[in-house]
Amino acid sequence: MRIDIVTLFPDMVEPALGASMLGRARQRGLVDIRVANLRDYAEGKHRVTDDYPFGGGGGMILKPEPLFAAVEALRTPDARVILMDPRGRLFTQAVAGELSGARHLVLLCGRYEGVDERVSERLADEALSIGDYVLTGGELPALVVTDAVVRLLPGVLGGEGAAERESFADGLLEPPQYTRPEEFRGTRVPAVLLSGDHARIARWRRTQALYRTWRTRPELLERAGLGAEERELVERFKRGDTPE
Repeated sequence: MRIDIVTLFPDMVEPALGASMLGRARQRGLVDIRVANLRDYAEGKHRVTDDYPFGGGGGMILKPEPLFAAVEALRTPDARVILMDPRGRLFTQAVAGELSGARHLVLLCGRYEGVDERVSERLADEALSIGDYVLTGGELPALVVTDAVVRLLPGVLGGEGAAERESFADGLLEPPQYTRPEEFRGTRVPAVLLSGDHARIARWRRTQALYRTWRTRPELLERAGLGAEERELVERFKRGDTPE
């Protein structure tokens, strides 16, 4: 997979791409991530990328010319152009899974008061939002999308099936996790995790995932595809039962 991130502030993006999982994935050739400086595609002596909005109003708007020029230079036949925009489709784990099947993503980072509407209408294939809040630009959302998508690519995560075990992979939050020491400041690791009984451990983890999701993100249960036994567990939680 290739990912191009188009931004006015490459220095915000590059350090994150060189560290941890993303850095290792790039070094191993599992993903080709490039950062394009939008100013390089602007015209004129001063490489102006923004201007005042027609009709008045505060703030500046990113001009269409450099964004169109950047995409036209970077686009491949398989490219999917995505504008990071709070008005866009909400980015979820399911969307990350969808995008992980793409061969080329071009992520456009907005700035200031937004981008010229012609970018949304005629250049971007779609817009994505990472949540209902305001950021100073699209760089952090682009990094969020990149991180979530790249970790789903084959070979990126160390453990076999690691991505499938993570929160939201099956619609539920992850169960509690423990490591050594077995006892810390009076709290012990649940005995079931030390039992070596893998079937029992799997049942415990599933029950804990259901309970944690019900307590903190109950809306996720509506689309988690629960079986009859799991739905009965949730009803017991509502009646005041707690998992062992």
